[in-house]
Amino acid sequence: MKHIYLLLTLALFTNTLIAQDKFIGTWQGTLNVGQELDVAFNISNSDKGLKATLDVPAQGARDISCSGVTTKGDSIVINIALINGKFEGMMTDAKTINGKWSQGIMNAPLELTRSEGKIELKRPQTPKPPYSYNSEDVIYHNKDKSIQFGATITSPNDNDKHPALVLITGSGAQNRNEEAFGHQPFAVIADHLTKNGYVVLRVDDRGVGETTGDANNATSADYAKDVFAGIEFLKTRKEVDKSKIGLLGHSEGGMIAPMVATQSKDIDFIVLLAGPGTKLTQGMTEQNIAVLTASGMSVQLATTYGKLYYDIVNILATAKTKEQATHEVHTTIDKWRADTDSTAVLNTTGIYDINSQNKFANAFLKLYDSEWFRFFISYDPEPVLSKLDCKVLALNGEKDIQVLPKSNLAGITAALKKSDSKVYDVKEIKGVNHLFQECTTCNAGEYGQLEQTIKPEVLDIITMWLNEQVK
Repeated sequence: MKHIYLLLTLALFTNTLIAQDKFIGTWQGTLNVGQELDVAFNISNSDKGLKATLDVPAQGARDISCSGVTTKGDSIVINIALINGKFEGMMTDAKTINGKWSQGIMNAPLELTRSEGKIELKRPQTPKPPYSYNSEDVIYHNKDKSIQFGATITSPNDNDKHPALVLITGSGAQNRNEEAFGHQPFAVIADHLTKNGYVVLRVDDRGVGETTGDANNATSADYAKDVFAGIEFLKTRKEVDKSKIGLLGHSEGGMIAPMVATQSKDIDFIVLLAGPGTKLTQGMTEQNIAVLTASGMSVQLATTYGKLYYDIVNILATAKTKEQATHEVHTTIDKWRADTDSTAVLNTTGIYDINSQNKFANAFLKLYDSEWFRFFISYDPEPVLSKLDCKVLALNGEKDIQVLPKSNLAGITAALKKSDSKVYDVKEIKGVNHLFQECTTCNAGEYGQLEQTIKPEVLDIITMWLNEQVK
């Protein structure tokens, strides 16, 4: 009887494995949550049963660990605790699972089909070898050897000396290609400029890739110091014309480039892509209003929230202590709530009682502990821009909702008029977003859906300007 029991147990265990095995593999589908997102579950075996990871390539998310996979017959449930998400589905045939996606209060149908591999985003502008120019991965250090920098330098395939640029990434941890949503804008820019006769150095940020250093406590001023190390490296290279070294910065990089240029006699020119031209408290407030409006909120409601946001970030920028910031933030919220319709308060902040107010306030107050944020939000680019004495090209996208073109380009122009820069051009590029992609909805959620990495016209404008003013 014991042997029969063991055989039955083995049979049941084998059947369970067979049931699980049919789910092993990569399953892809398109999730419609106001925008279409391609998602993929990668299901495999482990010593504890099935496990899975989630990819959402358009959002730059790969290999998100799922917290649990359970199966029963043809049904499967995948939990993703990290994002409070869940997929529940039923296998209808060997290649299809019909089901639904839930995340918080949101539910949406999701059909998955078996795939031979992971989702590959179409990024036709990303350069691929073999290149028609020299491309070399390099390591160099700052002056006191405290930070190692990993970078790629590209140069024309000849023995001449050429103008050279250091590329400066935007905010957040960025690799040398400024990679996001599968796009590699700095690789595209470097490829284009090098083909047109320029040496280009693109560098991993602190704590990213092959670059060491602590990013947690670094401010924009620290990243400016990192750029100096790149300039010194370029000066050691035989292919570089040392009288024609420049900087190209995107977003926060467009804030850092002028900081470096005013402190260095080596800088002949700078290119600012979506760089700020107004105080960051104003710029970030405009950004928040624009993002909320782009998401469907009324201009009136978004502007109402914008007033609160502006007051709070000004407190974070000026408060001497965390205790002072805490007191002033809560006092400001109390006053704003008293002056604002309760429905508007709820719809913009989620505040409806003291607990929800504390949660909202604490999200801001955490930023007070960030050295980077406090430096950034306190920054006024005008005094720095007005001290420039190099050539300047400043570009901004007409549809940019992160660094709004009207106020920021006006601020840059006004500051440059006061400067010693005799050559400067300020241009708004029609129909492009913060990444200089041609866009339709032009909100941040569209960045990863677009195949274009950067509008070719933008590359041509940069190159033509450099050819005229630098070469």
